[in-house]
Amino acid sequence: MTQQPDSSPAGQRAGIKKTLRQTGLIVVGMGAFAWALIPLYDLFCEITGLNGKTGGPYVFEEASIVPDTSRLVKVNFITNTNQGMVWDFWPEKGAVRVHPGELKEVNFYVKNTTDKVMMGQAIPSLVPVSATQFFHKTECFCFNQQILQPGEKMEMPMRFIVGRELPKNVQSINLSYALFDVTDSMTQVAASGAASGGR
Repeated sequence: MTQQPDSSPAGQRAGIKKTLRQTGLIVVGMGAFAWALIPLYDLFCEITGLNGKTGGPYVFEEASIVPDTSRLVKVNFITNTNQGMVWDFWPEKGAVRVHPGELKEVNFYVKNTTDKVMMGQAIPSLVPVSATQFFHKTECFCFNQQILQPGEKMEMPMRFIVGRELPKNVQSINLSYALFDVTDSMTQVAASGAASGGR
């Protein structure tokens, strides 16, 4: 015999509380998953080498850099925002031509188009993947998260060197940045700091 749900006021209240608990757990789980997406993406790319994930800061001695002036490589810049990220995000130039071994700087820009404080994180990828190990960033906004006030615009420099060892058949490189909204992680860190400070 099928058990009938408790239709008394107390039973209804218990059912509502159970539903709210389950919904709350789902929301927390979704938030944790979204917060973990970027570290998981980084780890996946580091392990597999897929998606042309570029590395961290490149350290070099400027005096030791000798550009290969016998050829030019075109570097195209592509920017996009992840679903839910409402900032404007664009490069200073759509492309530049560089000599392998030459240090080059290009500015990127973001603007917080909302009325609230937000934090963004840019994730780079590069095509062709075979060029990844020869593309060196000495300075990049993608090394850090960016916090913008409502309506604030920010100029973000990116300095790079295309290594002289780049295969001769590679004449063009596409550097893409996907901008993610990581404001929730900022809120979680602030809440965690407040909680530990109150102990």
